Amino acid sequence: MTSSVQRRSPRAAPTASRRPLGRGSTRAPAALSRPLQAPFAAVFGLLVAVEDGYLGWLLWDADPGWGWYLLGPLVLAAGALAGAVLVLRGRAPTRWTSGSTVLVVFSVLPLLGLLGLAGFFALLGGGEAVGWALLLLVGPIGALSLASRRPVRAWTRPGRRRQVATGVRRAR
Repeated sequence: MTSSVQRRSPRAAPTASRRPLGRGSTRAPAALSRPLQAPFAAVFGLLVAVEDGYLGWLLWDADPGWGWYLLGPLVLAAGALAGAVLVLRGRAPTRWTSGSTVLVVFSVLPLLGLLGLAGFFALLGGGEAVGWALLLLVGPIGALSLASRRPVRAWTRPGRRRQVATGVRRAR
C-alpha cells in the first residue's frame, strides 16, 4: 500500500512576486559600473603623460632654460593627465566632450609626433633612435585603443550621471 504523505522541506517555499500593473517595474535603474577597460585606459594615459614629460625633458636638456618649444610637451602631458583622470572617474569636462575624447585627442597628437620623429630618424639612418621612438609608441597606441572603446565612451559620456540619477532613458 502506498502512502499519500509527502515529505516537505524545512525551508519556506518561495513566494511568487507579482509585477505591478502599469509601465515596468518600480525599482530604480542600476547605476552604471566602471568598465574593465577604464582603469587600463587611465594607466596608458598616465604613460602618455610621462612620455610627453620625458620628451620635454630631452628638449630642455639640450638647451637648459625655458623656451617656447617646451610648451608643446607640457600641454600634451597636462592634457593626457587630465584625460586619464576623467576616464578613471567617469567624468566629462563639458556638455559637448567626454573624458575619453580628451584622452583620445591627447594620445593622437603624441602618436603623430612620435611617428614623424621615427620617420625623421629613419631618414637620417639612426637605427637605434628609430627603435626607441617606435618603443615610445606603446603609450599612445594603448591609450588610443582603450579610450575609444564603447564601454569607456559610455562611462565618460556627458549627462550620464543625470540620466542614471533620474532614471530617465533617452530614445536612440
